[in-house]
Amino acid sequence: MAKIESSFLDLGYLDSLAYRDSPIHRLDPRIKLITTLLFIVCVVSFGKHELSALLPFAIYPVALLLLAKLPPGYILRKILLVAPFALGIGVFNPLFDRATLLHIGSLEISGGWISFASLMLRFVLTVSAALILVACTGFDSLCLALARLGVPSVFVVQLLLLYRYLFVLTDEAVRLARARSQRSFGRRGMELPVIASLLAQLLLRTLDRAQRVYLAMQCRGFDGELRLLRPLRIGTTDVAFLVGCTAALLGLRFADPVPALGHAIGGLLSW
Repeated sequence: MAKIESSFLDLGYLDSLAYRDSPIHRLDPRIKLITTLLFIVCVVSFGKHELSALLPFAIYPVALLLLAKLPPGYILRKILLVAPFALGIGVFNPLFDRATLLHIGSLEISGGWISFASLMLRFVLTVSAALILVACTGFDSLCLALARLGVPSVFVVQLLLLYRYLFVLTDEAVRLARARSQRSFGRRGMELPVIASLLAQLLLRTLDRAQRVYLAMQCRGFDGELRLLRPLRIGTTDVAFLVGCTAALLGLRFADPVPALGHAIGGLLSW
């Protein structure tokens, strides 16, 4: 039960970060969404053996993290939480790609290890950018931005309801687990029949709640259109942020600055 409650509070904390005030929080949600998508496209467009060219892209999430004043430890914990999925995908690369691509002294590094490192770096960059986007924008505003950018209303409404009712279902699961623990007379752990019974009760309560919510939405005249009271306006700061990020990201993508930076540092050291 404690794990369920901590997960619920952790999910709510991510949502609460969107209500802070910072230069990044005040940007238009559409601008933040477009720049994040552009960042993700640029990162994933590199080849599997391109590693050094990805390193400068770490500036984007780090800069947003600092400007938005988000807790870096929280974002790091979320990345580590889903890291096993990326590890499971890339862990076999060194086994199948054993051709040597890099020599560091007497050490030979195969293409499999380079592609594995490239995959993990791209995973960290993209997931951190997505988490920062949600943390400094809020899911409601993101759904509104998707609707304003032309995404079908049916998809946006389903996405918004799915996210919102994660909290409701988690709260329901917490109450079920707490009620069970109060009736277990100090016994720890759950047997398989008990878990199956709790899941069945959760499913039945979910179906009942979904029916009641559907009837309530119909009574209030819901017609499938997403309406929020806060208007979206793109200002000068938003345009400047979009133009600057677009120029920087495209520059990093098509003009690899790592060799030039290496030559510059080497020149300074030799001087």
